Amino acid sequence: MGFFDKIKNAAPGNSGSGGDKSVRVEFADIPQSLAAFTALPQAALQTPFDTAALFVVAMSLYSHNKDEALAMVNFLKGPQALSNHELQFIADRMAGKDYVPRSYFEGAGPGNDYSPTKPYTVTVSENPYSYQEESYAKLFIRSGGADSERPIILRLAKDGKWYLWEQHLLADIRKPESTDPWA
Repeated sequence: MGFFDKIKNAAPGNSGSGGDKSVRVEFADIPQSLAAFTALPQAALQTPFDTAALFVVAMSLYSHNKDEALAMVNFLKGPQALSNHELQFIADRMAGKDYVPRSYFEGAGPGNDYSPTKPYTVTVSENPYSYQEESYAKLFIRSGGADSERPIILRLAKDGKWYLWEQHLLADIRKPESTDPWA
């Protein structure tokens, strides 16, 4: 095999692990309690796609019931609870921006003040580099208010479940048109 054949085989999409798969995860409603959240079939945390989508669901409740939302996120964190730094980060990012988590549901965009359609659907995607590190998955979710997908990292534990490891979903996005004087 020549040098250029090696480069071609190492190109994105040719690595043999990971790919360009997207999974649509649907929810009939947003659970209002940890008990309802953990009763969802996705709460078995059997795939990183389910865990990623559940983070969006949990954060959607934050502005209405912060304590329950954080209990849901702690459930997703598994054996490692949210640190004080993570709690402060979430509080800072969510201050006055309850529309950010809603922006990850299908149908939500700045033009409709991030009002998603039912059933609430989150599309989670992988790419050829999603599984480069053993026991970790770096997946992506598109926000209706951002130009590119945002990453979320999940970690596979000894119990066979995928837990939230790191997220970059709470970054700023375009304001809802009703609150944007320039829209």
